[in-house]
Amino acid sequence: MDAVIDVMVRHGYAIHFGWVFAEQIGLPIPAVPVMMAAGALAGTGRLSLAAALAVAGIASLASDTIWYWIGRARGGRVLGLLCRISLEPDSCVRDTQRTFSVHGAKSLLIAKFVPGFSTAAPPLAGIIGMPVLRFTVFTGLGGLIWAGLFTGLGWLFSDQLEKVAAFVQTTGSWALALVVAAFGAYIAWKFVSRQRFLRRLRIARITPEELKAKLDAGESLMLVDVRHQADFDSEPSIIPGALHLTTEELAARHGEIPREREIVLYCT
Repeated sequence: MDAVIDVMVRHGYAIHFGWVFAEQIGLPIPAVPVMMAAGALAGTGRLSLAAALAVAGIASLASDTIWYWIGRARGGRVLGLLCRISLEPDSCVRDTQRTFSVHGAKSLLIAKFVPGFSTAAPPLAGIIGMPVLRFTVFTGLGGLIWAGLFTGLGWLFSDQLEKVAAFVQTTGSWALALVVAAFGAYIAWKFVSRQRFLRRLRIARITPEELKAKLDAGESLMLVDVRHQADFDSEPSIIPGALHLTTEELAARHGEIPREREIVLYCT
């Protein structure tokens, strides 16, 4: 444990920057423990609290800026890819877009505290064409709020965290095994919940090839493009004859969908 602390003291800012940047760029590694550890070391005078906060804020802003420009360059496909590797891909895209539709740039202030939304928000800001300066100000403030909370908690409870570190040193591998087991149980629970949810849907699915075959055969189909408006604006191409109708508009525009024809819905 003394060796770990020595490494944190000698290379603390570099480790702090790299870890926060890696988490915010999308790697599945939690940055909160590292920020709290940096805060605890600042509380004992071995690191600077202001420097630790600045390093975390810069790392967060750097990763967000990269995703912002990727979103502007690649469009909605980037958001779909990010959410596909998340634990809740069914709601990730829709929840992110809904939050942005309601709160706009202000949602970036709390994005870091919402799992999934933290990584998906910056590219979505680029997809919808949010001005660079506005994005930088709000995501920068959001990163500072996020880093300030957890770094500050580490600084405030530095004595207690050192006791926790001493306990981990005493228990050795058992503590690590317990943490790994808890994380594994959480992942397994989310996977099982998702599979049960998919089984309950009971939605008939059709492949693009099957749909094309039906259209070429002249079958009477009603195609409905249910992509969110942000996705549609970034890539407005649509299957000929399809109706663009977001799920939020369904209650007001459902009359546009004929009931006597087979209906095919598609999205991103």
